[in-house]
Amino acid sequence: MTKTMSKSKEIYFNEPQRLTQLIGANISVIVAGRRTGKTDSIAAPFVLRNMQRMPGSTGGIVVPTFKHGLTNTLPGLFAAWKRWGYIQGVHYVVGRKPPKSFARAIIEPSDYEHVISFYNGSVAVIISQDRPGSSNSLTLSWLLIDEAKFIDYERLKDETLPANGGIKSYFGKHSFNHSIMILSDMPQTQKGSWFLHYKEKMDEELIETIKATIYEIWKTKERVRKMKRECKAVPKYLKNHLRRLDASLNKMRSVAVYYKEYSSIENLQLLGESYIKQMKRDLTPKTFQTSILCQRIGISKDGFYSSMREGHKYNASNFEYLDSLGYDFSPDAMDSRTDSDVNTLAPICIGMDYNANINWIVAGQIEGRRLNIIKSFYVKFERKIPALVEEFCNYYTRHENKTVIYYYDTTALGANYAVNEQDFRWVVIHEFEKRGWQVNDVYLGNPMRHDEKYLLINQGFAGKQRLMPFFNRQNNDDLILAIQSAGVVRGRNGFRKDKGGEKLAETEEDLLQHRTDGTDAFDTLYIGCEKFPQHEVVAYNTSGVM
Repeated sequence: MTKTMSKSKEIYFNEPQRLTQLIGANISVIVAGRRTGKTDSIAAPFVLRNMQRMPGSTGGIVVPTFKHGLTNTLPGLFAAWKRWGYIQGVHYVVGRKPPKSFARAIIEPSDYEHVISFYNGSVAVIISQDRPGSSNSLTLSWLLIDEAKFIDYERLKDETLPANGGIKSYFGKHSFNHSIMILSDMPQTQKGSWFLHYKEKMDEELIETIKATIYEIWKTKERVRKMKRECKAVPKYLKNHLRRLDASLNKMRSVAVYYKEYSSIENLQLLGESYIKQMKRDLTPKTFQTSILCQRIGISKDGFYSSMREGHKYNASNFEYLDSLGYDFSPDAMDSRTDSDVNTLAPICIGMDYNANINWIVAGQIEGRRLNIIKSFYVKFERKIPALVEEFCNYYTRHENKTVIYYYDTTALGANYAVNEQDFRWVVIHEFEKRGWQVNDVYLGNPMRHDEKYLLINQGFAGKQRLMPFFNRQNNDDLILAIQSAGVVRGRNGFRKDKGGEKLAETEEDLLQHRTDGTDAFDTLYIGCEKFPQHEVVAYNTSGVM
């Protein structure tokens, strides 16, 4: 651990965060798992440095969707800045014209609706790829690209990267002028892997030279400080040496590319070799590959959902509602009104999965030949089905047609290890009705055989069934990852979905929500909608007209 000082406060950074800041490459690409402090301790210092040291500059914060930026990226930045003493409304404002006491940007935005304005005139424009025209007519001096695996690279290349030309007459001396910070966890698709090629662009010898130069600067400054403490005159050659080192460091940083993947192996000294061996023994090969080794995977050609493609995912932000929230909103406001794919006049179809440690609802609506998976929910451990249904009802509290089409099979009958003496079906219906929802329960019989299910759903993805499934990317992150990771086990009696990991204890590297439980809930929903369509759903189109 290391620390820097902000006034009288100590700020701690772990080694990956510290190295990223010290190296200060013009292009930095950090690929790391969840809860590694990417936004809090890598993105926040990067944005703060650029806005503070290039007064009046304009930067861009690129997010895949406006909803993601509003709920993930920006709160992380603001929380970190607050801990460091930068207060919203005092040192910066968001989404409104800055007060007269603030300096003005060199190039003022045409409007401030999606802009962070600092007291020194620096501004950061929030560029969301699901909002057309976010990059239009911008002249940027830096870019932060968050959740890069969800970024459309063609749009980034055509619309945003050309804007990162900056104003050289003002900031050309800075190594971080035109700088780019790219953050993501490991992508699971080829399309989402666009930033991995920066690994080949990194000059490792240059990075090592930067590290050595930083160390030499530190040593020299320590020597100067010691001489001053001893009241000795500092030789002129030492001051000149420091100036040369600083100039050299600035030049190296201005052309450097820094690429780093952070896996559990990086923490071998802390975790111990026995931990890594245990994870290799306990986890499925794909989970070990992505979570421990931080290696990329795609949708396996021999996976259970091998016909799923990137085109089966979509974004659906309701900009009118999101804009009305501003940037200082209650989390309770982030309900189904943020989604543009919900037909509020139609029922919602659901499939579920029931487990002692995790319970799922996968929700969808039919639109022509599309089955839109509009959102998925899960609860874990002591939170059971009542809490799961409550989450669903809270999210859809403004839904006008409070009817669910509940598809279930025999796994919901005659057994209950998640709630009480009643079976799952009874509890689900009871909890919905208690909250004012009407339930149309549709019995599917025995679970479909795995080989039949595989054929049906993959034909659906390929457009060979009545319905083709599509996933709201923002509302199904964990479900999509679970689907893309689901493997196949082959045996004497054919093949089945690989569910071997479901009974293992949860670890930070192998989360319950990334296993196959959620995929089983999706299967039930798709089978129900495809094989047991209800006229109440089919009768409505997206405008709500019969």
